Amino acid sequence: MQTWPTNLEAQIAAARAAYAGWACQPLSTRVDAVRRLTGALRQRSQEFAETIARDTGRPMWDCFAEVEAALARVDGCVRAYADRCAHRRHESGANGAVAVRHKPMGVLAVITTFCQPMLTPLSHIAPAILAGNAVVFKPSSRALPTALLIEDCIKRAGLAANIVQIAVAQGEAAMDLAAHDGVDGVLFSGSTQVGQNLARRIAGRPGKLLSLDMGGNNAIVVWDTPQIEDAAMLVVQSAFTASGQRATCARRLIVREAMAEPLLGAVKRLADRIICGAPSDETTPFMGPLIDNRAADGLVQSFIWLMSRGGRPIKHMARLDPQRPFISPAIIDVTDMRERPDVELFGPLLQVIRVPDFDTAIAQANATRYGLVSALIGGTQEEYNRFWANVRTGLTHWNRATITELPGVPSGGVGLSGNFRPGGYYEADSCAYPVSSAEMDHPRAMIGTGFAPEI
Repeated sequence: MQTWPTNLEAQIAAARAAYAGWACQPLSTRVDAVRRLTGALRQRSQEFAETIARDTGRPMWDCFAEVEAALARVDGCVRAYADRCAHRRHESGANGAVAVRHKPMGVLAVITTFCQPMLTPLSHIAPAILAGNAVVFKPSSRALPTALLIEDCIKRAGLAANIVQIAVAQGEAAMDLAAHDGVDGVLFSGSTQVGQNLARRIAGRPGKLLSLDMGGNNAIVVWDTPQIEDAAMLVVQSAFTASGQRATCARRLIVREAMAEPLLGAVKRLADRIICGAPSDETTPFMGPLIDNRAADGLVQSFIWLMSRGGRPIKHMARLDPQRPFISPAIIDVTDMRERPDVELFGPLLQVIRVPDFDTAIAQANATRYGLVSALIGGTQEEYNRFWANVRTGLTHWNRATITELPGVPSGGVGLSGNFRPGGYYEADSCAYPVSSAEMDHPRAMIGTGFAPEI
């Protein structure tokens, strides 16, 4: 795929000019545009799935699931905007009326990673244009074909020129785009390191919105359930779907000591059966490769580092192909490690921590600076209530995988996982701001105190 340097100055200027007209369009016009976009995307569902598979190496079933999730997210943003940004007006007799309306932010930068190259960008772009913004979209260079397919669908949907533009550039382009004076806000999904760099780059500029959707060192806790096989399946789905290359994948398995052996035995047996392969393989794989050889080498080195610090392998990690980034899923018991790294090990690597009681399980789930997603498998309603109340994550599940897609609800993390600007159903909050107005048909005033009598 040929790439070319982007003239950010020209794109931002064009976006600013396009925004002026787009923001003035009736909401019904923008809703129609989003509906047409949904139709254009749906018509090319097969092409999107195949392109995502080529970009990421993920199995076709997983790519089709992403396409369906993306279509649902775009379609659902209309209802979300109507709910979150509804026009409200309250009449108060002689005092006129009080109204609340929402204005678009202006020009928004959308910066995303490779992991879900259709779902993630559209989760930002669709609500942004619906609210009346113009968008400059900086995709991951490792998933550029999917981004260009999105761009083509936007054109086919008949949106006005320059409402959405793609910035195809390398190096510091994302930082330069975010920091540009012509950009009013930044919607970012990606690694915590890049998110922190963005926050530093635009620090001291309170007039520029920054929404951060970042990674996680996510915990899945298994507790007092007789359904060992079901629990094991949820653990494997949470840890190894998309080869662990999803922000919501489980990185840590916290399990009650008394049930650790049967659970870990079931998890290992299931993990041993995982088929790793390319999307085009005759036998349908569960896992594809990591995004590149550098990522695969780094994860193998992390596994070796954990072993050297006291981790006990339950299932070893191995490079399955020296030329391509296929690796086997790995499980390692880190209970006895004195210091566990609080980092997002981005791939199919699950760390096991055995604990004696539920309070310790909650403490271990919270033993991280991240706060994206947690899940309790098993336990009672009372224990889940304690878990929900005390574990600090933006997504908290019970007897569901950590990767569960949740339509129609907000989605975001805290700590190093986000900055309290959730996406999903609440994405509209980052695309428009409320304007409150006191309104009367005619000027009317009275001052009754503090004035000398008329002479």
